[in-house]
Amino acid sequence: MKIIVAPDSFKGSMSASQVSMIIADEILKYDRRIEVIARPMADGGEGTAEALLNARPGTWITKEVTGPISDMKVKAAFAWFGSDKEAVVEMAKASGIELLCRDQLNPLNTTTYGTGQLIKAAAQHGAEKIYLAVGGSATVDGGVGAASALGWKFLDDHGDIVPLGGGNLGAISKILKPDNLSIPQITVLSDVSNPLCGSAGAARVFAPQKGATTEMVTLLENNLSHLASLAKSQINKDIADLPGAGAAGGLAAGAVAFFNAQIVPGIDHIIQECDLAQAAIEADWIITGEGCFDEQSLMGKVTTGIIKVAKATKTKVAVIAGQINIQKDQYKKTGIYTAISCREKDMSVDIAMKNSKELLQRAVRKFIDSNLG
Repeated sequence: MKIIVAPDSFKGSMSASQVSMIIADEILKYDRRIEVIARPMADGGEGTAEALLNARPGTWITKEVTGPISDMKVKAAFAWFGSDKEAVVEMAKASGIELLCRDQLNPLNTTTYGTGQLIKAAAQHGAEKIYLAVGGSATVDGGVGAASALGWKFLDDHGDIVPLGGGNLGAISKILKPDNLSIPQITVLSDVSNPLCGSAGAARVFAPQKGATTEMVTLLENNLSHLASLAKSQINKDIADLPGAGAAGGLAAGAVAFFNAQIVPGIDHIIQECDLAQAAIEADWIITGEGCFDEQSLMGKVTTGIIKVAKATKTKVAVIAGQINIQKDQYKKTGIYTAISCREKDMSVDIAMKNSKELLQRAVRKFIDSNLG
């Protein structure tokens, strides 16, 4: 028997590598004769750099940069692949929501400036290509912070620099490109297909998760629309309705507008880099998973990519997730054979998080008993 273990991280409790190791260990405890191949995954969000470092030789390069709040400093790293002169910058390392306490969440103030500093550091390190992974943000600033770190100027009606933060985008009246913008080709690895503006855009869909009230959402939506209008009229970049541009509070849109980046589905790139399709040939199962398996899991996330690979290789798919918030008939029709929750009925999220390893081990044993026994 051959089993591929290809989970995403369980956000807030275990990395994809840790989840892979636990699942693989439990399977091998059951039967050492099973061929288990671990391929920790990501979709362009947190863990993307780690997944790519697991796929090919590389190293971490650490820099001190501005955090999600402008007066905050963090140690953030980008992945460096010296043989190819490529870098992977995860915006979550510098501008991520997990860097903040709950009472610090405020997308009117948070900034992607530190992500821009990481991009600049990767370019200075010799990168000829940069992959920008954009999930897990604390920001809704349209990438203006990141662009500012690379020399772009955003001026108000008086010619003064507009302060950082999504709440200030509406004050911008002029965008000035730096005289010497020296960055390599940038590819945005996106984990969503949402546009920058509108009912499915960055503000309306994602800002509430980052601490925005209803009033803040309206202000941020208006500010992003204003930024998109300026980008179109002043630098000839049409970003309002671009698929994926709403990722990371519009950082993806900003990367297109200010860095001439292209946006691609993160999971497709990572599956290719990890050679998952080749590994899955003649596999009996692909086991994937994440912290919460829900409807969004089937919209460009890791599970979506796994299903695509499994259909091509005629492999059964199992999902083992921290919790399952989707109906059985809904996931069954996508081709998923079974889904198992780590969190038990009536168990609080806090208790489930504190006991994540033991609950994952128990869920794997349930999978084994039901499908391999």
